[in-house]
Amino acid sequence: TVMVTIVSSGINAEYGGGMSGYSSDDINKFLWMIRIGGSTPEGAHIKESDYYSSSGEYKVDKDGSTAMHNSLMYKMCYYRFGESQTEQGKPTGWDRVRNQEIGNKDFELDVLEEAFTSEHWLVRIYKVKDLDNRGNK
Repeated sequence: TVMVTIVSSGINAEYGGGMSGYSSDDINKFLWMIRIGGSTPEGAHIKESDYYSSSGEYKVDKDGSTAMHNSLMYKMCYYRFGESQTEQGKPTGWDRVRNQEIGNKDFELDVLEEAFTSEHWLVRIYKVKDLDNRGNK
């Protein structure tokens, strides 16, 4: 399993993603996170159907849903991925597991910054950016 870690004030949360080609990455597990989150009173607003394409498919390409492309999981897994050549003869941002070119390649992270990514993206670590309201920049 690919692991992405967010580090903030001594609190660690683990997420997965990457470009290794392993079929057990967390984009494949993401729907379970959506289902679990949506089954709680606090997450009742989370709807699994929002993460499917208009044709009802689970996709990360140009046909993927806006909710998928804007989700933190997508952004953590695919940050800078659109710059990467993963397979000869395929466009940059080619997801080898799903055989799709990712649909949202050009985005920045608002609250996170990349702290470390291993050579084959098996491990990615993000740091929560300092918040203005804490008096930090």
